[in-house]
Amino acid sequence: MADNGLFTANRGSLVGPTLQSKMRAIVVERQGSPVTPNIRLREDWPDASAGSLPHGYALVRTLATALNHMDLWVGRGVPGLSLTYPRISGCDACGVVEAVGAGVDSSWIGRRVIVNAAIRIPDRSRPDDPPGSSLAPDYELVGEHHHGMLAEKFAIPAANMARVDDSADPSHAAAFGLCALTAYSMVRTKADLRPGQSVLITGIGGGVATAALAIAKHLGCPVAVTSRHAWKIDRARELGADLGIIDQGQDWSKQVRAWTGKRGVDLAVDSSGKATHLNCVKSLARGGCYATPGCTSGPDAVTDLARIFWNQLRLLGSTMGTNEEFHEVAALFRAGHLAPVVDHIHTPDRCQEAYARLEAGEQFGKIVIRW
Repeated sequence: MADNGLFTANRGSLVGPTLQSKMRAIVVERQGSPVTPNIRLREDWPDASAGSLPHGYALVRTLATALNHMDLWVGRGVPGLSLTYPRISGCDACGVVEAVGAGVDSSWIGRRVIVNAAIRIPDRSRPDDPPGSSLAPDYELVGEHHHGMLAEKFAIPAANMARVDDSADPSHAAAFGLCALTAYSMVRTKADLRPGQSVLITGIGGGVATAALAIAKHLGCPVAVTSRHAWKIDRARELGADLGIIDQGQDWSKQVRAWTGKRGVDLAVDSSGKATHLNCVKSLARGGCYATPGCTSGPDAVTDLARIFWNQLRLLGSTMGTNEEFHEVAALFRAGHLAPVVDHIHTPDRCQEAYARLEAGEQFGKIVIRW
């Protein structure tokens, strides 16, 4: 579903202008695994500043772009989506607003911003549908459904922008947005983590996991983390983790329960999935919550239904977040209460190295491209 305009949505009518001038962009040339060999820096990609902006959109000149695991999925192919190639990935960036379309306040021009890549799709309205009180938001993602932010310029709905201070390091600001929003929506809004409650985070080192650690410590919560790598455990301890468990495939739930005086943790944040799900369920206290923002080790986990009903556990899926939540977490960034962990910063011409590090899972924190 690649396009050379600003956007062409699968389901909507976000259609951009015809583009003629050129810009640099990091492009997935073709679908495949591994992803890294298919990544190229192009000098001839159609420039997003040509033509007119859609109503409600702003044009952002990119200062820095951060990679996410989603960028690998775009390279490998996303189940359920018909993606065409070449295409631009990238769903995290910091930049400066250069222009705005109709319906957008001109005071945005010249402001440094971060962006929420999740564009909410309006709920359908059919006469025979039941009430939608419990429906979760439906999103399309800039960088996945639409061309993304691994380019010198991109367009974004103005409602999805949040300001950052001009003094903010663009690399750190770019590394903050989507992972912090995902963690914040999951931990605070949906799981309703309270100050002082205990937290378990698996696979520490990824962007969402490190953001969840920062949010939990901001709330005064004791945190246990797991990783296959001792050095990642050490880094997590430097960031405030109270217990570190090296995961070698063993049942480490007993260590977690011993750490909590056999009570169990209130919240388990698990983006690994199949390899860690059951250990997380066994680690939860009565009434505890298992929250998943992903399943990198596989979706077909084995669970324990007896524990779930007897201990009255909650199983929660969470992805991205609303613009309202994005502005809340951006306020915490501006105030200095939350900060991302940056692993490596690369220049665009080293984009294959950046992807290779992400694909190998060698990073602790976010990998950033500085434009």
